[in-house]
Amino acid sequence: MSCKSSSHPARMWKLSYPFKWHGYVQVSKKMCSINPTLNPTQQSTETKSKDNMDTKLTLSFLSILLLLFSSSLPTSASKCSTRDRKVLLAIYSHFGSPAALSSWRAPGVACCDWAGVDCYMNSNRVRNLYFDKLNISGTIPAAIGDFPLLESLTMTNMPKLIGNIPSSFTNLKRLVFLDLSRNSLSGQIPAFLSEISSLTFLDLSYNKFSGSIPPSIPKLRGVGALILSHNQLTGPIPDFSSFGDGNIFLQHNMLSGPIPKSLGGLGWSLLDLSFNRLSGDASFLFGASTPATEIHLQHNLIKFDMSHITFPVRLTQLELNNNYIYGSIPAQINEVTEFGLERFNVSYNLLCGKIPEGVVTQKFPIWNYFHNKCLCGKPLPPCK
Repeated sequence: MSCKSSSHPARMWKLSYPFKWHGYVQVSKKMCSINPTLNPTQQSTETKSKDNMDTKLTLSFLSILLLLFSSSLPTSASKCSTRDRKVLLAIYSHFGSPAALSSWRAPGVACCDWAGVDCYMNSNRVRNLYFDKLNISGTIPAAIGDFPLLESLTMTNMPKLIGNIPSSFTNLKRLVFLDLSRNSLSGQIPAFLSEISSLTFLDLSYNKFSGSIPPSIPKLRGVGALILSHNQLTGPIPDFSSFGDGNIFLQHNMLSGPIPKSLGGLGWSLLDLSFNRLSGDASFLFGASTPATEIHLQHNLIKFDMSHITFPVRLTQLELNNNYIYGSIPAQINEVTEFGLERFNVSYNLLCGKIPEGVVTQKFPIWNYFHNKCLCGKPLPPCK
């Protein structure tokens, strides 16, 4: 019998341990050609024998590995920081011992294995908290600020979660991800959030926050996505000159006044200011070399001459409808082909002149152009 290494994928054995660590052990298997001089019965017997031998070797190998690993694994009782466990129980008590967190009181279950809790493997300190669509009522517990090593906090889709963000959050010096979206939080957005300089993601959307955007919030230079949309925010957009290159979502609020020119000098790829009461010029947001891929300004009071702007060549979505934009559509719009323009809407404005013919403009239907002052040409009626 001649043997050679198999070209088939090796078996992958997944060893799952109670402390959320997963090891992957690759067991190589050789494929052997059956000796052609053997009769079918002998071939079948030899094949079964080889399979049984392979199975026994594999099981023995895994048994040895399990013994080796089990001698060095932490016990269930040690899988929890005493200090963090007390904080978690304080959170549990704050919410009134909710059934949604019943696993937090299960006997013999370490706190790092509780629902929504994730810990560092070596220190067993709480690293991430994740609460989504839980039937929880009340305010955000101030005790959350007592996790010094917390990196990620998600509390979302809980309409009974009310109140504001506790000031103890300023203690979270390692927090990089904060998602408090789709709750019923209210009041002003706390200015102290800018003290969490480690943040790279901030989502407070779909709440009931009111008042103006604190001028300190755009000073979070490391934030890659600032999402304050679908609230009741009023007043002007603050200066963004200290902001980094993150994407900005301020849509569906009641923001008013001019768009700050500081937004035009940033490196964002996506800007959404739609469905507000913003007015004045927005032409400085455009330019062929800007990295913008999506610009959403629809349903505002914006007014500028489109004739003189240059579109970013990487645009995939441009929505300018329901404003007071005038002038004509530049022919350069048909050069926006690097990624392919998927959305383009200039309806309900004050545009005039012939729609430039090209690969981009011909993609969109009549309702993306109609209700302008004197715009004409395909797909609208011919110019007179």
